[in-house]
Amino acid sequence: MDVLIPIDGTDASKRALDFAIEMVGGMGGSLHVVHYTNNQTDATEAILDDARGRLKAGDFGGEPELSTITVDVWTADRVGEEILDTVERGGFDHVVMGHHEDGIVERTVFGSAAETVLRTEAVPVTIVP
Repeated sequence: MDVLIPIDGTDASKRALDFAIEMVGGMGGSLHVVHYTNNQTDATEAILDDARGRLKAGDFGGEPELSTITVDVWTADRVGEEILDTVERGGFDHVVMGHHEDGIVERTVFGSAAETVLRTEAVPVTIVP
């Protein structure tokens, strides 16, 4: 099983990564951890460093891939589309991602990357709250 884990540094995405490490570690397969951003900063590297630490602490036996993808237009729907593009290009079998509650205004204006990915039914998706 080849699993894509989009991360954004939130507690929900950290829980999703921990869940994916356990899931794939028990079943075998590969992990590809990706952070989508519209601006590479020190925070971007900190998010990837945290992911590296979680992978090491989880004693994941495989060779996970970590990468960053730059998104020009920053909305949750656009990030969701980028995740789906990554799934298609990489041939992933499953997506594990976190989801955190936003206010009604944020959800109405920005949408949700998790909802965008779920609605397409392109691959199985596990949402970790």
